[in-house]
Amino acid sequence: MKTLLILLVSLLALTAAHAKDPVLTVAVFDFESKDEAVRDLGPKVATLINATLSTSDGLILVERAELEKALGEQELGLSGTVSADTAAKVGHLTGAKVLVTGRVFLVDKERMIVAKIIGTETSRVFGEISKAATSSSLSDQASELAGKIAKTIASKGDTLVAKVETREERVEKLKKKLKGEKLPTVSVTIPETHFGTPVRDPAAQTELLLILQQCGFTIVDEKSKEKADVEITGEAFSAMGLRKGNLISCKSRVEVKVHDASARKLITADRQTSVAVDIAEQTAAKTALQNAAADLAERLLPKLVK
Repeated sequence: MKTLLILLVSLLALTAAHAKDPVLTVAVFDFESKDEAVRDLGPKVATLINATLSTSDGLILVERAELEKALGEQELGLSGTVSADTAAKVGHLTGAKVLVTGRVFLVDKERMIVAKIIGTETSRVFGEISKAATSSSLSDQASELAGKIAKTIASKGDTLVAKVETREERVEKLKKKLKGEKLPTVSVTIPETHFGTPVRDPAAQTELLLILQQCGFTIVDEKSKEKADVEITGEAFSAMGLRKGNLISCKSRVEVKVHDASARKLITADRQTSVAVDIAEQTAAKTALQNAAADLAERLLPKLVK
């Protein structure tokens, strides 16, 4: 009993610490290195910075392979061409709150590395720079710059990341948008898998149903006598990302299609990725799916009444 009590206290302490200092998800892109003398250094610098940042407290790095996979279909590779204008799209696709990219070039006998730190939600950009002799260690220079980047993210986190609305605030905002509209009856079917294994009580479906209900929609299912005017179908899946000490990150993706049941036509289709961190893998996965569904609800519900 004493051991269990100590464990519970430890878990509560970790949860409180996490709530006070939220973990930020960061994606590092290849640095631009067009000059002939540094042509092959851009990807190396990005890899070194990625490795160093991955050891920083409060940061979860998007795996480079996952980043390439997520952006490949959008023709947004790992090149250093990402900008504040495309940051929101990249964040939407990868779940990253902060992007890091930059440029490597030579000035006389000095090697310059300039980093851009971009908030995907606010489009705010901060810069850091490192200068070193061309004969010096690239690894040491990249590590020094990574330290500066980590400090900037920590100190400018409130500016890089948008203020988080509470769930209640988001629901109230939706209610105001829907006020006075005739609300259709809705059915929701979003099966869920975690690591390819089917999950009972799907989190994304539950969250979407709850928000619909709180906004005044009538919910129907296969046991209801009433038929749905609008059918929301799709799939949701989650997987573990990284383990950092006692914290585990999980990434989720929810894809949905919305059909007018009577006219048998597609109203809209959408998808959302999300990342969540917790001390338990299952809770992190469920939270990521729940957050993705809440983001989708904010975009989908106004379209149900048009």
